[in-house]
Amino acid sequence: MTDDPLLLDIADAAEPKNPLGEVFGFPTSNKSDRALRFQQNRLCPFNNVVPNCTKVSVVDPVGVCSLFDKDKSPTVVCPVRFKEDYIITVEAAKFFFQPESKWEALPEVRLKDANGKAAGNVDMVLVAHDDKGAVADFGALEIQSVYISGNVRRPFREFTNDITATSIDWTGKREYPRPDYLSSSRKRLAPQLIYKGGIFKTWGKKIAVVTDRKFFGTLPTLEEVEPDKADIAWLIYDLIRDTQDDLFKLTHQRTIYTEFSRALDMITRTEAGRVEDFIAVLQKKLTKLRRGEMVADTTLASEALE
Repeated sequence: MTDDPLLLDIADAAEPKNPLGEVFGFPTSNKSDRALRFQQNRLCPFNNVVPNCTKVSVVDPVGVCSLFDKDKSPTVVCPVRFKEDYIITVEAAKFFFQPESKWEALPEVRLKDANGKAAGNVDMVLVAHDDKGAVADFGALEIQSVYISGNVRRPFREFTNDITATSIDWTGKREYPRPDYLSSSRKRLAPQLIYKGGIFKTWGKKIAVVTDRKFFGTLPTLEEVEPDKADIAWLIYDLIRDTQDDLFKLTHQRTIYTEFSRALDMITRTEAGRVEDFIAVLQKKLTKLRRGEMVADTTLASEALE
């Protein structure tokens, strides 16, 4: 896990009054004509496949691009947010191809396994080609935003009911929304690497994974290798506030290079607790069962793991 003091301090900090980092691309404090135009018309400034925001729903989008964490800085919670100015594709191409290569980025490419079954869509496939347009090489670009725990729709609606307001106060509200880093790695990142990443590894093709700085900081420490020996490039970004324009700008912080198998092993490995503690749980439940204080059913296994 991370030893970043900023991340370690988050757990002890108070929740910010306003959890909404950006709504339809702009901080809630930004009242420029451009910000209001995007927010009033539910537009996306970050190169979505259509002009409008489509997060959660096409007809009723929840246009929250980032959430404030307890350290009062934003965490990216929408994958489209990472497409600002296509910075991520340029960084990925540096890893995939030679500097002189001509390439294109193809979004949402369907991937199938050896049995013809769908293994999911690749967020982007960067394709290097010759002068005649024939595919010469390719690499996978996966975008990992952070899941949300709690309910983000309620504060979102509170703000969009009056977008002329500079902020909202969501202190103490039920199901306060916050970034869920653990679910993001276990439910999204690990399966993506296992299924889609495994196919690209078999083909001998590289993968670039785009992540938020704070999300990456919650992952186990990955063993780094030289770029020419790497299967995966972790492109780590942060949202840095431009106080003059009252905007957050996507900023490339650093790139970490790893081997596929070692990185997957570290991310999917669970650090075991003490077996004595687990035995104590089993003993307590077994004793209750033998005394007739507990009915033996299928819930016992899940309860023992709590």
